[in-house]
Amino acid sequence: MRILPLALVLTSLLSLTLPAPARRTAAAGAPAAAPPRVGSPAVSPRSSRALSTGTPTVATFRSTLVATYRETATHMLAGGCPYATWAAQGRHFLFFDPAGDGRAAEVLGDLATATRVAVLIPGVDTTLADFDRGLGGVPRRAPGVQARALHDLLAKRAPHTAVIAWLGYDAPEGIGLAAATEGRARDGAAALTTFVRDLLPGKHVTLIGHSYGSIVAGLAAKDLPEVADVVTLGAPGIGVDRADELGGARVWSALAPTDWIRRIPQVRVLGLGLGRRPTSPGFGAYALPTDGVAGHDFYLVPGSSTLRAVAGVVLSGGPRHDLPGRVS
Repeated sequence: MRILPLALVLTSLLSLTLPAPARRTAAAGAPAAAPPRVGSPAVSPRSSRALSTGTPTVATFRSTLVATYRETATHMLAGGCPYATWAAQGRHFLFFDPAGDGRAAEVLGDLATATRVAVLIPGVDTTLADFDRGLGGVPRRAPGVQARALHDLLAKRAPHTAVIAWLGYDAPEGIGLAAATEGRARDGAAALTTFVRDLLPGKHVTLIGHSYGSIVAGLAAKDLPEVADVVTLGAPGIGVDRADELGGARVWSALAPTDWIRRIPQVRVLGLGLGRRPTSPGFGAYALPTDGVAGHDFYLVPGSSTLRAVAGVVLSGGPRHDLPGRVS
């Protein structure tokens, strides 16, 4: 994932010659798709209402989920490869929309019985086409692959957990002002807030943001009392300047020494820039280990110290294998 260095952005802004980046669409001239949530476009209004009626019984919730998965699979089968293959493999998606850069949310684990749910939010340059293969064909960058790695580890330790790979917003492209501002993140946070409120009442929710997705997670957490913990991985910012601005959610942050995100200036001027990193002194986040993490895209690879620590946060509110320490 790439973010345009803020120095270049500021220079371009001063010249007033840089146009706003156009969002990619499936066909030239086609409008960008509205951010979907449960109930659109692959989930019927009936299913949406059933998923949004408070805390249902396990049996009722499971029945509704099964209907939602089946309906979404039907849309995916009609969408052709690779989406038809995903559906044929029996994978579970809460929504699917191939328009524009695409939207999808995949569930790993039994969401009906899960008491703890982790929601993974990817960052810049993530599209539906890269959901499984990863940006540039690198699997470790794929939200579907990252979510499976986390769920595989969680399932060994606690059966009543689930992971959702959530691509429910239009992530910025790598080159442009959108990646150096919080506009797309605010749109994503609004969609994520609705998603969590509608779908996960009564669950212990952990939001996990990678890169620009950390800003989406932070902005959403401010309005979600269901969220007890926010995990940021390679975060350029989180939408606030202090952890105590997140409404009580604890912040856990991992930033490897070799992560290029460290080179991004920590500024926010007239809406330009992404503000303070959660790893900065005085922010109030808890540090997660990064031993063996080779760079920006390696936090959730199997066997990494960060992946183990993130699993600990999801299960207990802290890494069980190590005593966390505050960044400041």
